[in-house]
Amino acid sequence: MVKIGDKVRYLNAVGGGVISKIQKNLVYVLESDGFETPVLANEVVVVNTVNQYNFPTEDKTIPEQVIENEPVQETPVYEFDESEETKEGEALSVYLALVPDDLKQMQTTKTECYLVNSSNYYLSFNFFRGEDELELKENGVVEPQTKLWLETVEKEDVNAFTSIRFQAIAYKKNKSFTVKPVIDTVLTIDPTKFYKLHSFTENDYFDKKAWLLPIIENDGVAEDYRIVEAELKSALAQKERVEPKKRFPAKVNKNTVIEVDLHINQLVDSTVGMSNFDMLQVQLGKFNEVMRANLKKRGQKIVFIHGKGEGVLRKEIEKVLKTSYRTCYFQDASFQQYGFGATQVTIR
Repeated sequence: MVKIGDKVRYLNAVGGGVISKIQKNLVYVLESDGFETPVLANEVVVVNTVNQYNFPTEDKTIPEQVIENEPVQETPVYEFDESEETKEGEALSVYLALVPDDLKQMQTTKTECYLVNSSNYYLSFNFFRGEDELELKENGVVEPQTKLWLETVEKEDVNAFTSIRFQAIAYKKNKSFTVKPVIDTVLTIDPTKFYKLHSFTENDYFDKKAWLLPIIENDGVAEDYRIVEAELKSALAQKERVEPKKRFPAKVNKNTVIEVDLHINQLVDSTVGMSNFDMLQVQLGKFNEVMRANLKKRGQKIVFIHGKGEGVLRKEIEKVLKTSYRTCYFQDASFQQYGFGATQVTIR
């Protein structure tokens, strides 16, 4: 068990430092350059421990040296220094980073989820999971030019990790700053990408490959909120004068059919290590993703190609259609075109 003040080195990277704080199964390592790095507790090894009174313990392998009247040094606590600010950091760039523990075991490995703040601003944030009903997973403050561990996504939780809501307020301490819009955005995540190697790339924030999902990039989200006051007043005045028009569902070309191949080899790079249940969950995840994206397109026809096989996937699709998409009509797709291995759904 590591403690604050322990001197540690990294198991999977070069370097180390002194543990400055501990949060759940995450430790913060203060390095010699003053940068505080969060890492998992099981990814560091103690090279110099402290006792319950925060004094270094004796190292039995080194002859003991007695130094009289040596002052006790307090463990430094990392604070962001304004000298670390960058020109690019004046624009908000914030990312959700997904870092697999072992890319060679994509079908079984767990994934660490981080918040990356690549700006000169502190962020007071809320991190939710869910769509209609939200679950608060983490909230707090992330310092400028640093990253913060949020949670571990286990393999069995991947298919539930599809919708993220992130809220934040950006500010600086003890100085004036340019006000940034409040961040309130939803990220939709395709769970099948957890199984694809090309989703994870080299980056500036981790020694490992990571999947970076932009929450806001170079103040990009701010564009949605910048409305000139005169334009707003004009729009409101025009709204009062013009009679509201009736809204009709968008017309869909009934001859346009969307084809979705649910064969597992079309959805993941490799099935090594995946059980039949794992593969079925990936296929159903893709089915639900396509259905949700087209629910408002009345008349749209979608053909899901699942193959004949033992009929397990087909039965599961029909079960979901009968419970979650009751207004939609479904039938066997054209035998001449798809054989017995496809189901056609019509949005109604």
